[in-house]
Amino acid sequence: MLAFRALSPRVSVSEIIAFLYTCENEGLSVQELAFITGMSQSAASRNLRALGHADTAWAKPPALGLVEPYLRPSDGRSHVLHLSPEGAKLRDRLDGIIRRGVLIKED
Repeated sequence: MLAFRALSPRVSVSEIIAFLYTCENEGLSVQELAFITGMSQSAASRNLRALGHADTAWAKPPALGLVEPYLRPSDGRSHVLHLSPEGAKLRDRLDGIIRRGVLIKED
């Protein structure tokens, strides 16, 4: 959570969830994210757009610059999402944190 808050104190848990699903499923569409998370399509779109680059018309605040939209090659209308270079760096950082994690043992 701290890694995301360092990017923006406004980042929401839903935006973090959208980022993590994109990390695991690059090429994911807004509709697919909505389906697998149970979000409405408008919420999924809003959360993904918050992860876009601030200098694009597609992104919305906080515009974290972690995800880049591309038109789906098969239809040229819907967007598929891929990590930006900044998003890939954050994904790798989070992977490292998880790998160093200590298991919690039950007594």
